[in-house]
Amino acid sequence: MSQPTIISCALTGGGDTTAVSPHVPVTPAQIANEAMAARAAGAAIVHIHVRDPETGKSSRELRLYQEVVDRIRDAGSDLLINLTTGAGGRYVPDEADPNRNAIAGMTTPAERMEHVLQLRPDICSLDIGTMNFGAHAFLNLPAGVEKMAAAIRAAGVKPELEIFDLGHAAYARHLYDRQLLDGPLWFQFCLGVPWGAPATAESLMAMRQLLPTGACWSAFGISRHQFPMVAQAVLLGGHVRVGLEDNLYLTRGHLAPGNASLVERAARIVRELDAEVATPTQAREILGLARR
Repeated sequence: MSQPTIISCALTGGGDTTAVSPHVPVTPAQIANEAMAARAAGAAIVHIHVRDPETGKSSRELRLYQEVVDRIRDAGSDLLINLTTGAGGRYVPDEADPNRNAIAGMTTPAERMEHVLQLRPDICSLDIGTMNFGAHAFLNLPAGVEKMAAAIRAAGVKPELEIFDLGHAAYARHLYDRQLLDGPLWFQFCLGVPWGAPATAESLMAMRQLLPTGACWSAFGISRHQFPMVAQAVLLGGHVRVGLEDNLYLTRGHLAPGNASLVERAARIVRELDAEVATPTQAREILGLARR
């Protein structure tokens, strides 16, 4: 724990959570406001999905990303902006024809990258592997991953490598060894998602062992695992992520009134473990990012 701990905040996600909590931000203004509140509470990075303002459902509309990013930048915030590229990989085979996707869930690698290339955030997510993701499949085939990695590199954006299982970490190391990714690498260990790696210290330690020298890593657990994984990550020398994308509750049975409350609790855990919460400037230094 020699360096400050970066807190990332995943503001809204794309899951069907708005029916469970009225505090999940939906409109671009709400998402941007939640980003500012998370920054005030101690977050250095905000991870951003967008939603259809009318339905609350996940969206890939460039104009919605544009508005959220513009609002944060126009406010003069020093936050590091991290845009998702995860939308567009969901596959549910049609029962009558398994070659057909039963939902409108799949897009090309280029379409998944459109908003990143237009808006040039500091960071964007790069999902490394394919997995059973709850009731559907999350498809990230090697050819597509490598196309997206090349586009991210050309855009001068730092990829956050999303690692849901041990094989994903091994594949990311393979990409690095082939010089398809620039260091220092930035990994996000995503734990407790059915059916990926469980949210345990053993999972964290196994994934960490596969990282190349000099790599930085962060971790989160979903739902009730969110804050135990904050503590585990700090103790093992990593960074942390919280937010309403991953967990709706501040304590058992009590909905979080916003992302800031989750960040505040994470920051308290970090400090109680004698670590320092990183500022955005410190986060840029740790990740090797220049200020835009």
